[in-house]
Amino acid sequence: MTFSVVGRCEKTGQLGVAISSSSIAVGARCPWVRAGVGVVATQNVTLPALGQQTLDLLEKEALTAAQALEKALLTDQWNAYRQVTVVDGQGKTAVHSGDKALGIYHAVEGDQCVAAGNMLASHAVIEVMVHAFEKSTGLLGDRLLEALQAGLAAGGEAGPVHSAALKIAGNESWPMVDLRVDWADVQPIEQLAQLWKAYKPQMQDYLTRALNPTAAPSYGVPGDE
Repeated sequence: MTFSVVGRCEKTGQLGVAISSSSIAVGARCPWVRAGVGVVATQNVTLPALGQQTLDLLEKEALTAAQALEKALLTDQWNAYRQVTVVDGQGKTAVHSGDKALGIYHAVEGDQCVAAGNMLASHAVIEVMVHAFEKSTGLLGDRLLEALQAGLAAGGEAGPVHSAALKIAGNESWPMVDLRVDWADVQPIEQLAQLWKAYKPQMQDYLTRALNPTAAPSYGVPGDE
């Protein structure tokens, strides 16, 4: 049903997730990120609350990724059905794959990243994703999408993919990137990559607009002076 990668940029401290699924609107339920705190992907019979709870535990109780995930899972009697990945604000990782996860499932913890999936074409999909993230350079969005595309090229899900999302937190309380393809009959990951390509040159401008409107560039739309 889903394959994803969560990761941290060691240079900037940014945290993010790239995820895809055969289900509709994966970006509405599965990716969770909080600036300086952590990033979580909740998948495989998803319980979105696990994302929020894990981030709250990381922030309020100063737990490690593994400690926060373990404590969050204790609140869920159905955790055998869940697959959850975490990278905390220091780059430490954690993962849970319940024994009732669907189809071929796998998860790999790498250097400041975790890739995981279920209903996979093969275990190699996840291993390729971690390798792609670790060897990549550039912006975190580029690296996450490179890993997601590498997973797709290695076989991806056993069935067709229909939705994809990219979510990244920088220094502010809101996500600096929140892009979604909620449904596409074909190539949602490619469509997400095109959204990122269009958004990336404007990303800093939107941040400037929020923090200091007097320094913001004009886009020439009606009323924009």
